[in-house]
Amino acid sequence: QVQLVESGGGLVQAGGSLRLSCAASGSTFSINAFGWYRQAPGKQRELVATISSDGITRYAASVKGRFTISRDNANNTVYLQMNSLKPEDTAVYYCKYSSWTKEYWGQGTQVTVSS
Repeated sequence: QVQLVESGGGLVQAGGSLRLSCAASGSTFSINAFGWYRQAPGKQRELVATISSDGITRYAASVKGRFTISRDNANNTVYLQMNSLKPEDTAVYYCKYSSWTKEYWGQGTQVTVSS
């Protein structure tokens, strides 16, 4: 089993920055991927960014150029640096850890961006 603990959410003004963290513990795997997803009220959960075990990153068009996903393999931790935040970024952000056969989800952290 893998446990994910998220942190870093909060309330910021438009144009501000936040850094989300997600630490994985337990039975981790060499071949894996981290992802960040978000869900706003009344909307579907959507992919924000992913990073593979070899460092390949992908971003949703809405956040590309503003958000950066990175990972610390020594600590099995993934980060999401969010800059130039907009009110439409307001959502609950979820960390996902994927092994070859299973997916694990964090508890979610609220990000609220005021105008």
